[in-house]
Amino acid sequence: MAIVTHVVLDVLKPHQPNVLDFASQLADLGENYSVNLVVQEVDDRTHSIILKISGDHLDFDAITQHIEAMGGSVHSIDEVDVKSEPGKQAVA
Repeated sequence: MAIVTHVVLDVLKPHQPNVLDFASQLADLGENYSVNLVVQEVDDRTHSIILKISGDHLDFDAITQHIEAMGGSVHSIDEVDVKSEPGKQAVA
């Protein structure tokens, strides 16, 4: 299976946790995760955000589960970078 190294997600999150805590908790999911969060829109209950998460080997399932645990929902995967696993070759 390919290794995910970067994703860009369109996410809807509640006001709490705040964006700093939200991004920090996601960064803490991996040893070398880097998280960039941009607020696109704010309404009375939610923030629409763009999340850019990078790392050597992202655990996409853990990321999405943690977003949901914090009250957020992933609307779309807007960008993804993957690389092949060392020693793995595609079967034709």
